[in-house]
Amino acid sequence: MYRLWLTFAQTATICLAILFVVATLRPEWLTGNPATQVEVNQAQPSPVAGAGVKTASYSDAVRKAVPAVVSIFTSKEVKRPRNPFLSDPLFRHFFGERFEDEAQRAFGLGSGVIISRRGYILTNQHVVDAADEIEVALADGKKFAAKVVGSDPETDLAVLKIDAQNLPAITLGQAENLRVGDVVLAIGNPLGVGQTVTMGIVSALHRTGLSINTFENFIQTDAAINQGNSGGALIDASGNLVGINTAILSQTGGSIGIGFAIPVSTAKQVMEQLIETGAVTRGWIGVELREITADLAESFKLGATAGVLVAGVQRGSPADRAGIKPGDIVVTVDGKQARDPDSMRNLIVALVPGKQTTLKLKRGQNELELQVQVGKRPGVKWSRE
Repeated sequence: MYRLWLTFAQTATICLAILFVVATLRPEWLTGNPATQVEVNQAQPSPVAGAGVKTASYSDAVRKAVPAVVSIFTSKEVKRPRNPFLSDPLFRHFFGERFEDEAQRAFGLGSGVIISRRGYILTNQHVVDAADEIEVALADGKKFAAKVVGSDPETDLAVLKIDAQNLPAITLGQAENLRVGDVVLAIGNPLGVGQTVTMGIVSALHRTGLSINTFENFIQTDAAINQGNSGGALIDASGNLVGINTAILSQTGGSIGIGFAIPVSTAKQVMEQLIETGAVTRGWIGVELREITADLAESFKLGATAGVLVAGVQRGSPADRAGIKPGDIVVTVDGKQARDPDSMRNLIVALVPGKQTTLKLKRGQNELELQVQVGKRPGVKWSRE
């Protein structure tokens, strides 16, 4: 009897062991149904940086440009409005002079771009306007006092200088090669949160008529730009500077996807003159311009809307001495197409005063080419609200 019980116990133990192994390794043998296998797509381990594998990222462009983008902190002294009670002798007798006007300091925030290893920084004029103290913080946290080399209110550009060498200067790109739809990245210090990168596309080119600056030729982008981004970099997908972020259209003060940047070609032109002379000299010929609309072309029997109508000529101006007359239609300036008054104005101001340029124009049914000796544009007073 004992031997029978021992045999039974050993047999049961072996069966339970077999059942455990089968349940663990081959559960489908017990249910009669094949095991369900879930197929997933597993990403491969990230390649080592620089391995040449292209991914959907702009990290390389950002890494190239970010060290050259700085934060700019400004302050200036302002005075509170004088208290009207201070004019009352009785009030002054009892309260003395301690209620005299007290100077306060207003603080500002913006961004800038290092364009030279020798410490030159490009930013917006309105970022540093009237500031008596300017501090520049580099991407690595180092801070320097800065001074204004020169500013140009008509394009809203300014150049700063800090006492530093071997700085990480940005690479200038070709704004002329931009196309609507190209990817661009905006880098700056929005609202003081710290250096930030936003992405968008080029929404439009050659935006004018916005009444932001005297001379406008903006790149429009939907890359988020907020307060503090002014003066920062707009870069292409290769990390090259294509514009200086300047303004947004917004009813709330925050980004709604309509931002504007000054093309790097304009910025470079202004920057070079500011560094060399501290001011910008522009060409001038003394004409009043008007866009040729379809109605205007029909009324004056112009036959086409291409070109820019000369609505007036200032007496004694370079245009007057060259023989340009009201009613002439300017087609090209120095071989470049005059599409509208703004584009023609930009072409003229880019000319060097004292040199001659060729204007191709239409007068009635005739085509003329006139040589104009470019004058110096008179100074313009400017105030930014």
